[in-house]
Amino acid sequence: MRSEPGLFSRRPFWARRFGTAPVLPMSRAEMEALGWDSCDIILVTGDAYVDHPSFGMAVIGRVLEAQGFRVGIIAQPDWSSAEPFRRLGRPNLFFGVTGGNMDSMVNRYTADRKPRSNDAYTPDGAGGRRPDRSVLVYAQRCREAFRGVPIVLGGIEASLRRIAHYDYWSDKVRRSVLVDAKADLLVYGNGERQVVEIAHRLAAGEKIGDLTDIRGTAFLRRGIPEGWSEIDASDIDTPGAPAPAENPYAEKVAGCAAAGGEQVVRLQRRPRLDRSRSVIRLPAYEAVKRDRVLYAHASRVLHLETNPGNARALVQRHGDRDLWLNPPPLPLTTAELDAVFELPYSRLPHPAYGSARIPAYEMIRFSINIMRGCFGGCTFCSITEHEGRIIQNRSEDSIIREIETLRDTVPGFTGVISDLGGPTANMYRLACKSRQIEAACRRPSCVYPEICKNMGTDHGPLIRLYRRARALPGVKKVLIASGLRYDLAVRSPAYVKELVSHHVGGYLKIAPEHTEAGPLSKMMKPGMGAYDRFKALFDRFSREAGKEQYLIPYFIAAHPGTSDEDMMHLALWLKRNGFRADQVQTFLPSPMATASAMYYSGKNPLRRVRRDSEEVVVPRGLKIRRLHKAFLRYHDADNWPLLREALKRMGRADLIGNGKRHLVPAWQPRGTGERGTAGRPFFTRHTGLPPQGKAPRKGARRRPRRER
Repeated sequence: MRSEPGLFSRRPFWARRFGTAPVLPMSRAEMEALGWDSCDIILVTGDAYVDHPSFGMAVIGRVLEAQGFRVGIIAQPDWSSAEPFRRLGRPNLFFGVTGGNMDSMVNRYTADRKPRSNDAYTPDGAGGRRPDRSVLVYAQRCREAFRGVPIVLGGIEASLRRIAHYDYWSDKVRRSVLVDAKADLLVYGNGERQVVEIAHRLAAGEKIGDLTDIRGTAFLRRGIPEGWSEIDASDIDTPGAPAPAENPYAEKVAGCAAAGGEQVVRLQRRPRLDRSRSVIRLPAYEAVKRDRVLYAHASRVLHLETNPGNARALVQRHGDRDLWLNPPPLPLTTAELDAVFELPYSRLPHPAYGSARIPAYEMIRFSINIMRGCFGGCTFCSITEHEGRIIQNRSEDSIIREIETLRDTVPGFTGVISDLGGPTANMYRLACKSRQIEAACRRPSCVYPEICKNMGTDHGPLIRLYRRARALPGVKKVLIASGLRYDLAVRSPAYVKELVSHHVGGYLKIAPEHTEAGPLSKMMKPGMGAYDRFKALFDRFSREAGKEQYLIPYFIAAHPGTSDEDMMHLALWLKRNGFRADQVQTFLPSPMATASAMYYSGKNPLRRVRRDSEEVVVPRGLKIRRLHKAFLRYHDADNWPLLREALKRMGRADLIGNGKRHLVPAWQPRGTGERGTAGRPFFTRHTGLPPQGKAPRKGARRRPRRER
């Protein structure tokens, strides 16, 4: 890999003379007003264009603009033809294509594979403004619009689909999105370093096919270059003999008649190899597609190679070509991250949207991002796969300057900062105590099964930031809405006191995700002991502050490793503690997540994967997923027939009855219990019992109808 220059250390491109655009242009008229005859780079995105540092295309666009390039935006184009992709003319350097801030399939479909009716990243929340697998469709239309223009894929959809991956919506393993999109290069992870280098090298006259040494990129090539050592992935993690009697690491060789056109690659095992010139060969796409154990094996090896300090390049055969993944990008320094967040964003949606509301923008309009990355390693989450597990921090001064900018320039600010956080609220400035240990570490999580002894847990810098932020003139309240890692928080009671006393708006949402050891071990989440300790501190400091405040725990239904009995015990815990969930999260297997590999393969990639290794219980199919969801909403009368049936099958009919110790009653309100019924049962305020039929007249009293 090449040495990494500073993000803003290069000489700016000549077009910097045009100055800074108020917003990046989305039309020829805007380009002409800026004095441009063409764009150097055109970014195509599935989201509406909001010029705010929480929106990926705005960040990439402003970073490239700061390098002197003219950047245009094509947001949510009509994909029925190539014409909308010609809107800004032919880009001089490349098209940058992304599905947006979310994977397009996650954005468009629920965990039950039902189409969503709305889209938070679209004006007025309208649904249907982006295609399925947006990256593929947009790349195809860009190619149709202007032949020969390089196409670079990026964003979360490209990151999570960079290798052969399980796709929940088609229920099969798909090729790398780079292969299917027929693009030239794929950028994964936070993309600032990669796109800056790509832009400057293309501007200097290099060909897109020669850009093979940039960290955080993937590309296609034929064969392994001279001077590189190839390592069989089975040397790192041995899956055992494949079910079909063939070698999954065999390479197809054109014109080779022997062995059915296969040549078995004999790999020389060397005790010492130059890691910087070593590449690990994963099982081929064709192999992981037909063999679930090999899929889990490939997922495990990929996740072992995610630390920028020690990761090696990976290669995976797709047909007659190799998909090559360079090691992850190096994290941005504090000075670089400050510079990225302090670029001249307008912090508003593009004026073309007029008065339309963009729900995702409304949610983050008055929030401040203080860091990137997460070292939690939760198996169902994709943050680590995209942003990495090394925390990238902004400086305190930069954060304060952004709050002041928000206060002074953003319309509608009332003095309340809605969030001061990031992927995790309380990982700001937490890091390994040793740079050398951090660079060598291969653990998927720094906090599971327990907090690493080398991980610093000092919340002092975060406490100081909170105090400084709420002391700013014009700031009335600073709320914390990002996910809180409570197992870290209990290490610092002073932090919990600061949080509870000043930064909770009545309710604080946290995510234990489950109560039972089985599913928690597959999620890599702490046990409920940490939750209980945090709740005790939360309640104590709330009382001391004279505030009535509540914890709202979040849980996941149907996660791999979860049995019906686990969900029953979770439902009993919810009832015992008086929780009634209004919204329930059902596990959704996102591409490349470790839990998705569990879901697809039935194996546990957190441990060495073999043919006879641990089998994972997988709640698969709509019926069992609906049951697990019903346990979380045990209080909903529509779920009671389903739960009664399940409890009887499980030998727990003792939980059916009308007492406090029972989970569901033995009677059923009229008009409930059948899916598709129009109305919801009416619950009286004073008893909580649902009467028959519709709501009674004021003053009327009815006894509930009971099943016999």
